Amino acid sequence: MIKIAIDGLSGSGKGTLAEGLAKKFNLKHLDTGAIFRAIAVGFYSDGITELNDDVVEKELKKLNVEIKFDGNAQKMILNGKDVTGKLRDEPVSQMASKVSAFPKTREKYLEIVSEFSNNYDCVIDGRDITSIVLPDADVKIYLTADDRTRAERRHKENLEKNIPSTFDEVLANLQERDYRDTHRDIAPLIIVPEAFVVDNTNLNIEQTINHCVKFTTETLRKNGKI
Repeated sequence: MIKIAIDGLSGSGKGTLAEGLAKKFNLKHLDTGAIFRAIAVGFYSDGITELNDDVVEKELKKLNVEIKFDGNAQKMILNGKDVTGKLRDEPVSQMASKVSAFPKTREKYLEIVSEFSNNYDCVIDGRDITSIVLPDADVKIYLTADDRTRAERRHKENLEKNIPSTFDEVLANLQERDYRDTHRDIAPLIIVPEAFVVDNTNLNIEQTINHCVKFTTETLRKNGKI
């Protein structure tokens, strides 16, 4: 089986890169962040603001998260309802970053992702994929860009989706998430030694995908996977 793992900072384009690689190599793409975001939708919808181990464990027992596909499009089902359209709302994004740091949340997430990766040739992106989720991945990529570039991209997305926000708000939230993701006690975002590091501050998404396709092709051929 083929397994490609992608890690990176918020707004670096991990999901779009993963989609490009999935199309190129005929793989299933799992956006792991969508799992946390679906969970976060449940927390946010229930009005939970203060998090601790007991609160998180109690809330998780109420949430049933499923992954379904419409063609190649990943859909997140929470307690029987499609919540895919809510996953990128800014309050959900902030809640996802916070709730993902709790052990019980990560146990649930790892069970879902492990089952998926054992059943499909896949490309998986997130923040601990190369280090924790798929340590045996055939290809490992770390995607990054400077914080202002990433904030500009996210702000543009918000404007296109009519999500009210200012650039300064987006930048502050992104910097806060960066700090949480890289400093959390459980599975922090790191660059593993064997990762192919791509800084796409000055690259568009097509250039980024082409760069990674070349590396992935060379690596899979070297390993006898293609």
